Parts: sequence; structure tokens; C-alpha cells
Amino acid sequence: MPKGMISQSAVLLTTESISTTQLKEVLGKNNFTVVKETPPGEAWQFGGASLLIAYRPDINGYVSIDVVNQLWPDSMGNPKTDFTTFGAWTTGWFGPWAYPMGLQRARDHSWAWPKANEVVNRHNGFVRIRLSYAFGASKDAPVLPGNYDPLDEMNFVGQIALALLDMPGVLCYFNPNGEVLRDHSAYSRVWNECKEGRYLPLSLWSNIRLFNLNDSLTFMDTVGNAQLDIMDIEAIFPSSRYSPGDVDYYLRNVTQYLIDATPDFRTGQSIDGPNETGLSWTIEVIDDGLVAPLRKVLRLYPKTIQREVLEIVSRKVH
Repeated sequence: MPKGMISQSAVLLTTESISTTQLKEVLGKNNFTVVKETPPGEAWQFGGASLLIAYRPDINGYVSIDVVNQLWPDSMGNPKTDFTTFGAWTTGWFGPWAYPMGLQRARDHSWAWPKANEVVNRHNGFVRIRLSYAFGASKDAPVLPGNYDPLDEMNFVGQIALALLDMPGVLCYFNPNGEVLRDHSAYSRVWNECKEGRYLPLSLWSNIRLFNLNDSLTFMDTVGNAQLDIMDIEAIFPSSRYSPGDVDYYLRNVTQYLIDATPDFRTGQSIDGPNETGLSWTIEVIDDGLVAPLRKVLRLYPKTIQREVLEIVSRKVH
């Protein structure tokens, strides 16, 4: 679901119940300001026992951290058989860009953490970290203030996740909006390296996936760029000419360019390919990406394979 009540979010999968007292102790040690504590609501889907953390109180920016002793609802409910979960999903309470089966896709494409599937199977609860400007706001207040900053939001939510990941009972980090899974060691290593190098920890925010379309063509894409108010990116390329590692780096570079330059890309324009100059790749702006979840994407591919791409995209990848 697009941004609305919830602007950013992250999840920690857990093996045991964690109390708000434990959360408060860790958050205090890491200089976060707890302004309110709330008991669990009637429906866990909308909120377990929670703490409210000040983010930008001048524009009603707060972060809710709640504890839920349930499995992550990867199906996101059903309007007929599980309306409460479905209603929470459609209003963004599981993440502003979370989609059904996102955790399963994260498991299937956890190239950076091969043990993810095994670890996720052990979870029986989760801690949600949700940033909003609507907690306690008046009815006529804007859902998103005009001066909100998605990069700053992501950094703040990421710092909270880093502080809580080392708690007993916490298994791993899960970003439902970018379908990313990481254990504490990998998360902290990437976070600290990026902080030291002064670049964005994009691999903690958005996943990159890989598919073999046929014997000669490979497909890679990002999922999660919408958290930064930019499009996800798809790349289709000849397997014999480009390596997945080079295309992975390329997708991150194009993502950074979208953040920094905010270009107005349009279908039919050209762009340099991985490690290339000469505008050898073509650009298409597509309302529905080739692979779930449903989202607008920037599709990139060498001009030399346009016919093959048109044949491929006539059917969906599952």
C-alpha cells in the first residue's frame, strides 16, 4: 500500500515475547526519547503493546514501536475470511509498501544471507517500527507534511532497528517494503561501513533480485525504492555479455542518480549501460513491473535486444 498513515517502517522478527520495558531500556541507552507507552489494542494487527518515540515533534513526527506475538501475516489477510488483517494491510499498518508474500519473496531472494530461510522459520513474533505524522493529529492535518524527508526518515528508522537488533529474542531485520532480510551482524556491518563512507545503505532498504528469463537473457530488479519516492529499476540483459555483479552495482548507481538528480525519464530515452558509455541502453517507464509486487518501474535494456525483450514482457514472471 502507498504511503499514508505510515510513512516508513521496519520489522524485527522474534523468537520470544519482548516487553516494552526491555525496549525502553535499550532505546534510552541509545538516546531515543520515549514520550508515551500504550497497552495492546483489541486487534494485534493494528497495534500490540507499544512505545512512542519522538522523531520530529515539530511536525508531529513520531515512531511507534510495538510488540506482536504472532507470525508475520505474509498473506496480508483476506477481505472475506480475515478482514481485520486485510484492513490493517490496506491502510498501511504492515508497511507503506508491503505486499502479500513479501516475506516469502525476501526469503527466496536473500542472496546476501543464505541462512535467511532457516532463521525466518524460527520466528513466532515481531516488533514493528512505524513512522507517522498522523499519530494523534487533527482530522484536517496533512498525512505527509510538505517538508518531510524520506532519506532522513529511513535513517532514523534504521538507527532504531540497529539499536534493537542485538536484544535477546530478536532473530533478524526484515524490511517489508523492500523485501530485505539481514541478521544483526550483516546489518550492523553494512550500516557502519555506509556511515563511515558517507553513502546510503541501499542494500538494507531495497532488495535486488535475479531471474533467468531463458537460456540467453537475465533479469534483475530492485524492490523498495518507493520508500525514497523514486521508481524501482529493472534490467534485462544478455547473460553472456554482462555479469550479475556488474548489473547489481549498476542498479544501485542508477538508484543513487534518481535520488540525487531526480531526472524526468521517459520511454524512448537512452542511457549508458553497465561500465559503458554511448547511451547504448534504452529506457522504458512502465506502470507495472515484470515481477511482483505491483509497482511502477524504470525498465532498462540494451538496444540490441529490443525484439527479445518485447517477446519476454508479453508474459509475467512468477
